[in-house]
Amino acid sequence: MLDRLQLVEDRYDRLNELLSDPDVINDSKKLREYSKEQSDLEETVQVYREYKEVHEQHKDAKAMLEENLDDEMYAMVKEEISELADRKEELEARLKILLLPKDPNDDKNVIMEIRGAAGGDEAQLFAGDLYKMYSRFAEAQGWKTDVIESTTTELGGFKEIIFTINGAGAYSKLKYENGAHRVQRVPTTESGGRIHTSTATVAVLPEAEEVEVDIHEKDIRVDTFTSSGPGGQSVNTTMSAVRLTHLPTGVVVSCQDEKSQIKNKEKAMKVLRARVYDKFQSEAQAEYDQNRKLAVGTGDRSERIRTYNFPQSRVTDHRIGLTLQKLEQILQGKLDEIIDALIVEEQAEAMQNAEQ
Repeated sequence: MLDRLQLVEDRYDRLNELLSDPDVINDSKKLREYSKEQSDLEETVQVYREYKEVHEQHKDAKAMLEENLDDEMYAMVKEEISELADRKEELEARLKILLLPKDPNDDKNVIMEIRGAAGGDEAQLFAGDLYKMYSRFAEAQGWKTDVIESTTTELGGFKEIIFTINGAGAYSKLKYENGAHRVQRVPTTESGGRIHTSTATVAVLPEAEEVEVDIHEKDIRVDTFTSSGPGGQSVNTTMSAVRLTHLPTGVVVSCQDEKSQIKNKEKAMKVLRARVYDKFQSEAQAEYDQNRKLAVGTGDRSERIRTYNFPQSRVTDHRIGLTLQKLEQILQGKLDEIIDALIVEEQAEAMQNAEQ
C-alpha cells in the first residue's frame, strides 16, 4: 500500500509542475485534464503526508523510551505513543478506502427519471413524493434542479418526470437511488381505509459530455409538435415541443417544458446523450456484471431497493437491511443517513474484494 501511495504522491507533484508549464496553461484541454487529475489525488496525498508525519512522530516517541526518563516524562511519552498509534491506525484505514478504484462518473451531474409503476393513481402520487424528496435533498446539498419533461395526473402526481440535478458529486450520492421504490399506505382515494402497496421506479443517469459519447446529427431524427398541458398562451399554438430519436439505438426523448423549441431541443439532447451513454456503458461492461454486483445491489431498475411504510413511519433499504423510523424526515429530503450507510457498505465490499 505504501508503494502505491508514494507513486500517487509522485504523480501529484509532477502534476503541480505540469500545471505551471506555459505549454499546458495555453492548452485548455490539457489544463482541464491535469487540474481534474490533481484534484482527484489531493485528498489521498494530504492524508498520506499526515500519515508519514504521524509515523515519524510515533517512531521518535518510541525511541525516547530508551532514554533515561523520569517517571512523569516516561508516562507522558507512553501516552503520546498510544495516541499516535491510534491516529496512525485511523489514517491507515482511511488510506485503504482512498485507494479503492473510483467510479469515473462520481463527479458528474445526474439526470433522474421517476415513473409511477404498479398501483395506478397511488403509484403516480408516490412518484411525485419521490420527486419532492430528491428536490429537497438537492437543495440541502446546494445543488440545482431543473425539470426537463413531466407528465402530470389530475390528482397531482406524475406518470413520468425527468429532471437534472447539477452539483459537485451529485452522481456519487444519488446513484444508489437507482431501482424500484415501494410505498405502503392508505391512498387518499381509498374510502375503506385499506393499506395499498404501490411502486415507482427511479433511474439515475450520469450526465454525459459530448466527448464521451459520439452522437452524429445524421443519426438523430428531430420531430416537432405542439405542447400539451399547462404552459400559457403558447401551448397548442406553436411547434415548440421536440422529440429526438437516436436511430442507431432507438432511444427516444421528448421535451416540451420550455416555450422555446431551441431550449427544448437542448434539454432533450442532454437526456438523449445520457441515455445513449448509459446504454453503451452497460453493454461494454456486461461481461463484468458479476464483479460489479456489490452489497448495495446490481443497479437494475427492476430491483426493489426500498420500502416506505406509512402506517409504521418506517423506511427500509432492502440492500443492506437498514430500517429507520424516520419516514417524514426522509421524505423531507434527509437522505444522508441512508446514503452514507450505502457508501460504507459498498466500500467494505470493495475492500473485501481487493483483499481477495
